[in-house]
Amino acid sequence: MKTPHDEKARKGSVFLDESRRKASVAEMTQNVTGEIKNPLAGISKAQLIQDVEQFASDNDLTDITEDLIKGALVAQSPHHIDQIHELNDEDRRILHEEVTHKWKHPRILYVTIILNSVAAAIQGWDQTASNGANLTFAEALGISDDPKICPTDAICNKNSWIIGFINSTPYIAICVFAAWISDPLNNILARRGTIFLAAVFSLLAPFGMALSQKWGELVACRVLLGIGMGLKEVTVPVYSAESAPTNIRGGLVMSWQMWTAFGIWLGTCANLMFVHTGKIAWRLQYGAPFVPAVPLLLGIWFCPESPRWLLKKGKVAKAYRSLVRLRNTPLQAARDLYFIHAQLVYEDLLLEQSGLAKTGNFFTRFIELFSIPRLRRATQASGVVMIAQQMCGINIIAFYSSTIFVQSGADNVEALLASFGFGLVNFIFAFPAIWTIDTFGRRALLLFTFPNMCWSLLAAGMCYYISPSSRAHLGLVTFFIYIYDAFYSPGEGPVPFTYSAEVFPLSHREVGMSWAVATNNFWATVVSITFPRQLRAFGVQGAFGFYAAMNFIAFWMIFLFLYETKQRTLEELDYVFGVPTRTHAKYQLTKVLPWWFKRWVLFRKYEVCPELYKFEDEAWTESDGEHDKGISSGVDLKNGQPQEVV
Repeated sequence: MKTPHDEKARKGSVFLDESRRKASVAEMTQNVTGEIKNPLAGISKAQLIQDVEQFASDNDLTDITEDLIKGALVAQSPHHIDQIHELNDEDRRILHEEVTHKWKHPRILYVTIILNSVAAAIQGWDQTASNGANLTFAEALGISDDPKICPTDAICNKNSWIIGFINSTPYIAICVFAAWISDPLNNILARRGTIFLAAVFSLLAPFGMALSQKWGELVACRVLLGIGMGLKEVTVPVYSAESAPTNIRGGLVMSWQMWTAFGIWLGTCANLMFVHTGKIAWRLQYGAPFVPAVPLLLGIWFCPESPRWLLKKGKVAKAYRSLVRLRNTPLQAARDLYFIHAQLVYEDLLLEQSGLAKTGNFFTRFIELFSIPRLRRATQASGVVMIAQQMCGINIIAFYSSTIFVQSGADNVEALLASFGFGLVNFIFAFPAIWTIDTFGRRALLLFTFPNMCWSLLAAGMCYYISPSSRAHLGLVTFFIYIYDAFYSPGEGPVPFTYSAEVFPLSHREVGMSWAVATNNFWATVVSITFPRQLRAFGVQGAFGFYAAMNFIAFWMIFLFLYETKQRTLEELDYVFGVPTRTHAKYQLTKVLPWWFKRWVLFRKYEVCPELYKFEDEAWTESDGEHDKGISSGVDLKNGQPQEVV
């Protein structure tokens, strides 16, 4: 519920023009033109300065009023900083460096991202521990599904389901419980507190798994592990997205998946390290992931809190102090503070006009994910990209690669070595996405990689028809799995969590991310439970062929229903998701698909892909008044006369 202070801090004379306000809200709800508007455009300079002074006064920020005014003028006219007379040469140099030196940021920003990356590495290591333990824990706990050990086929089939259930337990815990408690916990504990709590579970659960004497005890400990994993999955990408500057947000937020891949590789290293320790090998493999939880527990409180979370709570002065730590200069912090404030006002109005219950609780906000058009489109898009991550088949290999390689004729050590290579490829090929995710965009990466995952996974399955006695059998299976992995890592690897962390408005970000994470883990549960039985029924070639077909279907889901989010502020995405789903899908089929055919099949290299999204035209005008040296009017000038931007 918003407090009176919250309302006071978030309202401004930007909305005194009722017709402008209603038109803007309508465009955000049904944005059929794809136009992205700046909420400060069209406001006179005198009015904007008055708004800023009132904002500073209301929030005890009068000591930085000058920086706030400069920042508001820059936020209003980001492409005309050389014409803003209030800026000095040093200010302009700093602002130009955002383009020329886009990776130059304070150390604490990168420390924050590094600690978030540690949280991701824990996630990956937790996943891979079971991969290695799968080779020995079932026999040790009396639930082996190996026909050579279990007495009957019925018992083997039963044990296959039990093993699948044990492996899937963390993902069941996430989709049923952990993802959903993240919303109230974030509301109470903020981002850092929730991550700290998750780290406590990640520290203790591995010890419990390592000491388990029965498979039921192992299940219970893996439930606790799932709680820690779920809290991190929801919170860490959101925390990174809310802390990162717009121009490198994708590159920083995708560190979640890149360092998850690093954790997977570390897990394969640990599995190999303990393979010759005898009967306790699986215990050591399960227990090892406690290691990276220690620096996360100790370091998270040294990071600044999310400035957007603080603004949501009406703690504007604290939000500014947080931004000062996360940006290079106070001017940039002041600009981001006021621009986020202005965008959040529009966001509040959009949701209120769409039927948002201002006093809504968690359940109300969850229902609104499906009842409010802007939220429904974000929910659909995040669901598509999360489901696609499971449809692509990566987790059948991440969870069961050692088992797959054993069925290819490898012994336990060779299988773990092949899994080590899989983890290494996964990590190395995630690096290109740091630069490409904000250059080519989220959609482009997915649309390029899914067809390649489809054919490479199918090829890996076909290699099982080669005689197992041939050297080529294991070699080619491994080769095509690595090819598949190399295409996964820069595309469907980093995009889902980056995308889902940014598409929801601040009011619904936690519950939206909870939905996305629960969706992802529900299907991860399905994959984990069914794959051992699927292997027995279809064989590896049948299972791989099935997931190759899923890649093909996922490609078209992404093509039609995934909105592009690159190079947009978190608040500008309200306009992106104002575009109706039907308009978006029709544009892909009638504009993009014909362009692709002409460009890449007919090789017409001068064909240009039409853009769906465009920014409102920003024109600079000079005024004769002393107080209005220049404003970004949000209008076009035609023959010297102002014309409304359409």
